[in-house]
Amino acid sequence: YIILAVKMNKKQNIIITGGAGYIGSHVANLLLDNNYNVTIIDNLITGNKELIPKKADFFNCDISNQKEVTKIINQKKFEFVMHFAGLIRVDESVKEPDKYYEFNYEKAKVFLNTCFKNNLKKIIFSSTASVYGNPKKDSVSEKDTLDPLNPYANSKLKLENFLIEKSKDKDIKYIILRYFNVAGADEKMRTGLISKYSTHLIKIASEVAVGKKDKIIINGDDYDTLDGTAVRDYIHVSDLADIHLICGKHLIANGQSDIFNCGYGVGYSVKQVIENYNKILEKKIKTEIGIRRPGDSKSVVANSNKFYQKFLWKPKYNNLQYILNNALEWEKKI
Repeated sequence: YIILAVKMNKKQNIIITGGAGYIGSHVANLLLDNNYNVTIIDNLITGNKELIPKKADFFNCDISNQKEVTKIINQKKFEFVMHFAGLIRVDESVKEPDKYYEFNYEKAKVFLNTCFKNNLKKIIFSSTASVYGNPKKDSVSEKDTLDPLNPYANSKLKLENFLIEKSKDKDIKYIILRYFNVAGADEKMRTGLISKYSTHLIKIASEVAVGKKDKIIINGDDYDTLDGTAVRDYIHVSDLADIHLICGKHLIANGQSDIFNCGYGVGYSVKQVIENYNKILEKKIKTEIGIRRPGDSKSVVANSNKFYQKFLWKPKYNNLQYILNNALEWEKKI
């Protein structure tokens, strides 16, 4: 009986790359809240050390450093790895495609091969809805055509394909999560989005609301949408973190490889988001119409039924007003 109890209480170990980032730190907190041991690898190029949970083991290391990564992996038996590390700015990727290819594909490939070599063969990968490009339908499912419009999306799709190819070796299992637009902050305000060069609409609106920026530039108002501005599906970061936890349990239980969209299935235009924010603030955020950004899609909304049905999952924070309030609280805090 005593031996059995020890086995049951043994904490499971998880590796997170990019755990000093917005989504990675969020998932790290959730895993720790659920009694997992968390090891974070992050080179802090875009991450923030203050977002790393105190209880996590942290290694300041590049994911392509095979020697260091091998050492980390061999310290403990890890159940799976969550790979968040990467560069995420569409505008920057258009200007510097080679940089995105190197960081999001080449370095990630080196990292994953190091994992596989050292018997860490279960991967959850942060991909993006931008692999769908300009969808022909009102909402996109995982079966729809992939047509990345920019080097960022392309680098993510290349890594998806690498994982799918690798998993033909029966031992390797993956879950690819295609994120729609992630927003909001941790309820306990432990972590949220910190970025010097954010291109996230809700982040920029929050910065304008607290006086850090003068105005929002709306990138194009001549799209073929209800009000001419681009339409996106916004998912709260805590719901997204929950999706990762569920997928982690699925992999630990030897579940099959799969790909899931992560969104709510509701699209809001840029102008609708700003109008909703104005209601909360009881004053108007200053806006200016600018030119379209190269590589932007006009409308990307998720069909997430596959995940919802497989895991009988219900989001907790599917409410734009809550997301905006929550993002504002975080902006005030930082």
